[in-house]
Amino acid sequence: MLTIKQLSQDLRTHKTTSEEMVRACLKKIEDENETLNAFIWVSPSAIDEAKEIDRRRAAGEELGVLAGIPIALKDNILVKGWEITAGSQMLEGHKAAYSATVADRLRNAGAILIGRTNMDEFAMGSSTETSHYGPTKNPHDKTKVPGGSSGGSAVAVAAGFVACALGSDTGGSVRQPASLCGVVGLKPTYGRVSRYGLIPMASSLDQIGPFTNTVEDAALVMEVIEGKDAHDATSTELRSTTVPELIEPDMKGLRIGLPKEYFVEGMDEDVRLSVMNAVKVLESAGAVIKHVSLPHTKYALAAYYIVAPSEITSNLGRFDGLRFGYHSQGKNLADTYEQTRGEGFGREVKRRIMLGSYTLSAGYYDAYYKKALQMRTLIKQDLDEVLKEVDVILTPTSPSVAWDLGAKFDDPLTMYLSDIYTITANLAAIPAISIPCETAHGLPVGFQLMGKAFDEHVLYRVGMFYEKVASRE
Repeated sequence: MLTIKQLSQDLRTHKTTSEEMVRACLKKIEDENETLNAFIWVSPSAIDEAKEIDRRRAAGEELGVLAGIPIALKDNILVKGWEITAGSQMLEGHKAAYSATVADRLRNAGAILIGRTNMDEFAMGSSTETSHYGPTKNPHDKTKVPGGSSGGSAVAVAAGFVACALGSDTGGSVRQPASLCGVVGLKPTYGRVSRYGLIPMASSLDQIGPFTNTVEDAALVMEVIEGKDAHDATSTELRSTTVPELIEPDMKGLRIGLPKEYFVEGMDEDVRLSVMNAVKVLESAGAVIKHVSLPHTKYALAAYYIVAPSEITSNLGRFDGLRFGYHSQGKNLADTYEQTRGEGFGREVKRRIMLGSYTLSAGYYDAYYKKALQMRTLIKQDLDEVLKEVDVILTPTSPSVAWDLGAKFDDPLTMYLSDIYTITANLAAIPAISIPCETAHGLPVGFQLMGKAFDEHVLYRVGMFYEKVASRE
């Protein structure tokens, strides 16, 4: 298992070099990516960048923990000069004119940006099957999906290509594939990480987060990418950052809430048992388990699939075939728009654009969109009230393990249900993390922790403790 902490130590003690590390990473991608389809493209400058880090290290420069570490980026995070397509034909051939803040911060910390990972088109999907570049496959069973929309990033870490990859999470798109692939996936508090340079799906829900093999690694990456950004008005000035080394993995007195609405009929029984076994581990270590209720949870899926498509409709209006990306010349301007979007966008993207256009149209705005915003407020109030009584809320991340490729592809409603446990954190703008626990049916299972806004350190505390205990078993 690749960890940033161990790789960084190996670099500092000269057990290896960044160049050797990057070459090994590229070789593994070359050998195995054709089967898994996690990477769309790898950077030809990665080895030169690694050599420069090695030169600086040899010169005695003080380098950070990420210096020389290969990190992958989801194909919707801009890097200047890279082709960035968001997994869509609509942006095929488009080269980024600037870099995302997270990309700049990683590079400033010495990380090697190794390449772009596959994703559902414009982050719309839960299985990484809607990508223009074909589906990504789960490394634990290549007949199964990896989850989505950040499936390529999840697989890049789970398959051992890299120790960290960034994804974006709009309704669970980091946490759900993390659960299905058996890695750690973090969705930070909305505003903790700049969205500047992230191709938007739904702007009030999107947040960039890391995939790693350990909770501590996720915290190390967050130290680098989090914080206020002048380019993003929704980013927040942090009062303090979390230093992973200072987190005490101790459960005594920590209050964990189990919402009854998340442990209901319909979820896989073996998944439930795996998650409850994790609860028993935490309880035996001194955590106080409290059964709680989030009564408006049952409306979360409906609210999300009104709010998100409405914002999608607005955000994707810029893709008209005239300024950048795919172009199909029609007889007139309206015909050009129709042809370009009809040919450039995939089926799921067009489905959500139509749904969003409908809910925002005259006569339906109050009946649907306004009501969804009101429900979003009630869902947030539920979570805020419960989080006054407990320190974290623990739930399954996904109601099932990874399913067969193609099994839900033609059934969008069933596909949408796979995000039922993750969307509430996005609607409420709070942090959430998925942590691997046991397996069910021979496939990974993850449990989810949700906490108060900007209380990521509490999620790290619980997660690091569980990993410590699980590694001894």
